[in-house]
Amino acid sequence: MPDYLFLIRGCEGYQKSPEQMQQHIQKCMAWIDKTTREGAFKSSEPLDHAGKVISGKVVTDGPYAESKDLVSGYVMVKAANLAAATEMARTCPMGESAASVEVREIHQLLA
Repeated sequence: MPDYLFLIRGCEGYQKSPEQMQQHIQKCMAWIDKTTREGAFKSSEPLDHAGKVISGKVVTDGPYAESKDLVSGYVMVKAANLAAATEMARTCPMGESAASVEVREIHQLLA
């Protein structure tokens, strides 16, 4: 089965109360437990807002884009095909407060 990456953009989770954040985290952990038991979950992490952008040999601070366009985290799963991965992303609670979730197949490079 191929691997798929969910790129979570524009997360608004930082605007939640501590109680709402705790409920959201519990919901995310339950989804991770379920997809792990199904053999589909690989990894998931939030990303820091700060970073660097390299263009050629020039390094600048960034990324600076509209907050709805910033990648705030990712989820990696195994799925039979793009349709199955898309359905999995639709049920993923990490995307509930996101502006969008992009689903992309990860192609394995041959050694």
